[in-house]
Amino acid sequence: MDNIRFLLIIAFGFLVVLLWQSWQKDYGPQSLAAVTSSAPAVSLTSNHDDLPTATTASTSAVDVAQNATITAVPASKVISVKTDVVALEIDLQGGSIQNLDLLQYPEEKDNAIVNKVRALLGLSALPVNNAPIRVLNSKADRVFIAQSGLIAGVGAAAAPDHHSSFTSPQDSYELQPGQESLSVPLSWTNNNGLTVTKTFIFKPGSYEIGLEHSVKNDSTNPWAGNQYSQLAKLPFKEEKSGGMLTGMRAYDGGVIYTDKEKYQKVDFDDMVEKNLDVASQGGWAAMIQHYFASAWIPPADQENHFYTKYLKDGQYVIGSYSAAVNVAVGSSANFASRLFVGPKIQPLMEKAAPGLELTVDYGVLTFIGKPIYSLLNKIHNLTGNWGFSIIGVTLCIKLLLFPLTQSSFKSMANMRKVQPRLKELQERFADDRPRFNTEMMALYKKEKVNPLGGCFPILFQIPVFMSLYWVLGETVEFRHAPFMLWIQDLSSQDPFYILPVIMGITMKIQQGLNPAPVDPVQAKIMKMFPIVFTVFFLFFPAGLVLYWVINNTLSITQQTYITKQINKTA
Repeated sequence: MDNIRFLLIIAFGFLVVLLWQSWQKDYGPQSLAAVTSSAPAVSLTSNHDDLPTATTASTSAVDVAQNATITAVPASKVISVKTDVVALEIDLQGGSIQNLDLLQYPEEKDNAIVNKVRALLGLSALPVNNAPIRVLNSKADRVFIAQSGLIAGVGAAAAPDHHSSFTSPQDSYELQPGQESLSVPLSWTNNNGLTVTKTFIFKPGSYEIGLEHSVKNDSTNPWAGNQYSQLAKLPFKEEKSGGMLTGMRAYDGGVIYTDKEKYQKVDFDDMVEKNLDVASQGGWAAMIQHYFASAWIPPADQENHFYTKYLKDGQYVIGSYSAAVNVAVGSSANFASRLFVGPKIQPLMEKAAPGLELTVDYGVLTFIGKPIYSLLNKIHNLTGNWGFSIIGVTLCIKLLLFPLTQSSFKSMANMRKVQPRLKELQERFADDRPRFNTEMMALYKKEKVNPLGGCFPILFQIPVFMSLYWVLGETVEFRHAPFMLWIQDLSSQDPFYILPVIMGITMKIQQGLNPAPVDPVQAKIMKMFPIVFTVFFLFFPAGLVLYWVINNTLSITQQTYITKQINKTA
């Protein structure tokens, strides 16, 4: 029993170390070079190999684009658009969306309590970058652009794609308070009777951007073609550090959702190896990153073809194109799609498109992480504070596991009672290990002690701990979420390390309630665990440490009560 329990605690400690390495890799300090890139904005042109191949004759083939080249040209004219939640630019060279900022999500957050303490110590306030998060970007080293356009069918007149020049009646647009929607129209014509109006539609409080292509054919020939929408991204190059949890980091790459296969990751390596070509009713294509997602959502009632491409300059493209539409002479036709660029708030994404909430990835323990998030969200709706939500979830988990922990703590208390007799047996049979084991098991049987009972709390805490780690790391609602007093960001470490120290104290108290291992070497190692765990928890998010403090406190209360009850009957 001692060996099993000891190995479980060692395994849990090792897991904490690995999670700490992974957390530091994703959320720890970055090098100045990685944060303060000053590359100028550029417009991009290519030989058009970044376009999908979709014609009225055949809409099933997607061309391989290995020879595309990107050349910097002088920046073209852009128009600015601002709503209450986003600010962005639309490049008139292609009508692409770029430099999209999420106005309600700053890069960093001030901590007033920390600044007051620093002021009392005569220190200046810590520098904080309050600029909003930029998801779409036109910088040369961080290209991430939402592109769209039309592809003319075989024999049809050319139509505007994301390399064509548009005109706009205004240089800037802003959604005013009380305004139900904002339309930003762009115009294109071939001067031979074919006119295309590309309109972006914005609504208050929404991270969805409507896209409409209106084709008016006043030429002398019929026109046929498809609409496409795609995301082009140049992954930001970071220095990769070592660590055994590299595969557990937040996923950054492509995703598609289809009616048959549902949610599928298409990572950058997959795009290099093979171009995707999948047809589906409805669906969507996205590039996702930590906390935020960008997805083109074509109409659910039409067949869409999803594709990927890898370009020679290192860009990756994922998107979809519609079925072909014929536009007779003197008539018009409309194409539609939607672009979601925003935080991965699951209820919000569920409304945007089926399966879009699956971009919040809780890893292999999703079956535990999803219910934990759902419960956290429900408690938050009542309390309005994510810290209290964590406390509430901890209480609920304790209640759920109460029968098991009750039995386990009784076993631990009984083990503590027989501890003196175990030591006596160990001294008597110090040179006869097999005899000692036999006598020990006989003692357990006589006293009705379950030698594995004390292992169950540790065993069941491991998956819960890991799931909560993922929930805190992947759920954008915890980003910059305040609790109380000095804890102003549950997703960041405690600035004064108070919670980790309290956690270490509670762990030491709980350790004192458990029977010490019979093996003196194991006993000495176990005594070091509160210190070791405290060191690592110094750098874990405050929300995770809060969970562990509350869990330990409840366990101490429960175990103290049970021990007293058993001692009374002794």
